[in-house]
Amino acid sequence: MNNLIKTLLGAGFAVGVAYYVHTAFGGVAHSSFLMMAAIFGAYMAMNIGANDVANNVGPAVGAGALSIGGAIVIASIFEAGGALLAGGDVVGTIKKGIIEPVAFSGDPMMFVYAMAAALLAAAMWLTLATALKAPVSTTHSIVGGVMGAGIAAGGFAIVSWGTMGKIVASWVISPVLGGLIAAGFLYIIKSQILYKDDRLSAAKKMVPILVSVMAWAFLTYLTLKGFKHIWKDVLEFLPFLPESKKPTIGVAASFGLIGAIITYVLVKPRISSKIGNLENDRSAINTLFTIPLIFAAAMLSFAHGANDVANAVGPLAAIYDALSHATISAKASIPLWVMVTGGVGISVGLTLFGPRLIKTVGSEITELDPMRAFSIMMAAAITVVIASQLGLPVSSTHIAVGGVFGVGFLREWLDRKGTDEKRVALEKQRAKVQALKDELENIGDDAQRKLELFETIKYEKKKTKALKRAVKETYVKRGMVNKIVAAWIITVPAAAVLSAIIFFIIKGIGA
Repeated sequence: MNNLIKTLLGAGFAVGVAYYVHTAFGGVAHSSFLMMAAIFGAYMAMNIGANDVANNVGPAVGAGALSIGGAIVIASIFEAGGALLAGGDVVGTIKKGIIEPVAFSGDPMMFVYAMAAALLAAAMWLTLATALKAPVSTTHSIVGGVMGAGIAAGGFAIVSWGTMGKIVASWVISPVLGGLIAAGFLYIIKSQILYKDDRLSAAKKMVPILVSVMAWAFLTYLTLKGFKHIWKDVLEFLPFLPESKKPTIGVAASFGLIGAIITYVLVKPRISSKIGNLENDRSAINTLFTIPLIFAAAMLSFAHGANDVANAVGPLAAIYDALSHATISAKASIPLWVMVTGGVGISVGLTLFGPRLIKTVGSEITELDPMRAFSIMMAAAITVVIASQLGLPVSSTHIAVGGVFGVGFLREWLDRKGTDEKRVALEKQRAKVQALKDELENIGDDAQRKLELFETIKYEKKKTKALKRAVKETYVKRGMVNKIVAAWIITVPAAAVLSAIIFFIIKGIGA
């Protein structure tokens, strides 16, 4: 399917949403702005699917546990399921408390212009990032959009700079935590299984434990992030739980522990029976992690759909609320049509444009296998659990990609001998080039020899560059790392500038 057809299909989805809005809400005041906002919301949802969802399934695809087609099917189902079943019925109208409502002086249309600008700016930035193969935070994109529109509407004073400081801190906290935890789990797998003489016996003991820890991490994560919007319904179903507005870490960890125990009881005999038919080598051990990876991709997708769908539908729901009630509310209910737009839009964007970023996360940063991908998925869940308990600001995108970085750098560190051999070869090559240069300087008037040396030096310099690249990118592609980190840093300001420009354009049209 070529890019033109994909773009037309995506545009068709957005137009379909706008047509529904026109049919259902044509009598609402300023319905044309609601239609415009619906198109922006659909566009944003598709961009979340194209960019953010790659982090949930990319490692499993890169490891060979899932094909791209299989990953898209699983992620589409669970992303939409998370959005529709656990996405919540109420959303804060101003994402993350970035700006104060006073910025709009009680004028609901100024608020509508700002939220529409934030949606479009965030979506445009995500489109560019996806085209550049840079997985970025969709939350940071919409935060930047809201901030830029808010500044355009009311000046710099209305921005909550303390909140922005926490977001900046997450640029460091998220990837570092994700990288350290992923590297830690990979080291455990290597030291406790791969470095043993009898790998099968070691795997028989360790794999059920590791899969049970994974079950604990994901069920805890799912409870904290996936059930927080429907917690009152959970409490009605399980009345013996302590009353709270959202799941506490204690309750979430208890759910996770129950799931871990059940997982251990179920997995241990299956691992024992499967190991009897395996060879005592690395590839055989890798097969034991394939099914857990598929479950991990599904659970991450469900939690992501439940938690991040607000990035697409939050501003759209806020616009609908403001136009319907002619006022600015601190909280807005999310109509079913808005939630469907977000959930289905994420799946459409993933299907049409997601493979590009799935490949980047799965194979273009470092080489992954099931054990490495398992470590990354574990890091994604455990980091969110730790951050939630400590109140640290984190980004699921940065955590997952940081986990990929961590796994790659651990591999590089463990294979210091191989890397050192390449460095020695590089130094020898540099010495050879320098010797040729010295000979060229002292050759005298032999024109023929000078010409030969010029050509030789040119050839040897190419070999030097290739060796230098091999040393730098033995296990982690530095160029890709630098590009992704740069995209992370400029996400908020880029979305903010775009949003401010779009705000003034929309305001001019509406005036």
